[in-house]
Amino acid sequence: MKKKVLIGMSGGVDSTVSALILKEDGYDVEGVYMRLHSKPGYHEVHQARAQKAADFVGIPLHVIDLEDIFKEKVFNPFIETYKNGQTPNPCALCNKNLKFGEMIKFADIIGAEYIATGHYIQHDGKYLLQAEDDTKDQSYFLFYIDKEIVPRLLFPMGTRKKSDIKNLAASIEGLESFASQAESSEICFVETTYADLLKDYVEVDKVGEVLDTNGKVVGEHKGYMHYTIGKRKGFTVKGAHDPHYVVEIDPIANKIVVGHKEDLACNKVDLRDINMFDERTEFETSVKLRYRTKAVTCKVKISEKGAEVILDEPVYGVAKGQAAVFYDNNKLIGGGWIA
Repeated sequence: MKKKVLIGMSGGVDSTVSALILKEDGYDVEGVYMRLHSKPGYHEVHQARAQKAADFVGIPLHVIDLEDIFKEKVFNPFIETYKNGQTPNPCALCNKNLKFGEMIKFADIIGAEYIATGHYIQHDGKYLLQAEDDTKDQSYFLFYIDKEIVPRLLFPMGTRKKSDIKNLAASIEGLESFASQAESSEICFVETTYADLLKDYVEVDKVGEVLDTNGKVVGEHKGYMHYTIGKRKGFTVKGAHDPHYVVEIDPIANKIVVGHKEDLACNKVDLRDINMFDERTEFETSVKLRYRTKAVTCKVKISEKGAEVILDEPVYGVAKGQAAVFYDNNKLIGGGWIA
């Protein structure tokens, strides 16, 4: 009897080719399209693409409405994180709660032993592993998923190069349009800018003071939610002749503190809500403090309160609210949220 797998279908080339590979490998494949938000016009386009992909592969496509859960678990925390002067990471929350949370529940309902996605990532049954294509690796965004589900995951893209996938799709009659689609690189529910989205929920454009690292007022900004740690534009600094960067955000007083690059240096990071894939509590490893940045070696000590991470070299522009993800070579061993 064929083993059943439920694959998340976005209408993109990666999930489409993944479904095709799984079917050719002998799995009983069913697709699912998850409606997560009500961004105007978004689902009309992407659901139609997902249906077209499922029809091409020859598999059924389920559509499940997760908008209420998405709002509670992802969107509202996104808004609150910005209100608190921090930098959110909604994709990691979405992966835990919806793409690898609600999707597992739906897989159980239809009797699917496995779930699959088009993510560029691998696993060995216990740990998540970085993808072969390091330019597309998405392991950072999956650090927060439940370790119990790892054996049930299938990632057909994990051992493949993105360029090969696009070339493969382009060579298959009926999939050419998927190969030529523009790739989504933004957060799916953000139509223009974060600030434009936030304006519907909070007061964003509220002029405030810019302070230097000694607490002196040196300029003016257009509202603290326009800024993240490390940003160097969009505010005034009287008499400045060299670059200044945001080094601290005070959401209560609507003030930002700016300084020079060396003021962004960080040698110790405290984390909350730790998620580990094994039981270690004190160890040396490498940590990534933001996606697309290099991992740096560190010493980690985990307690009931969270984790203390001592960096072996300074990292610049560390932002509260982002994820800190631990790697042992290409193995993802856990992580937490920067507090």
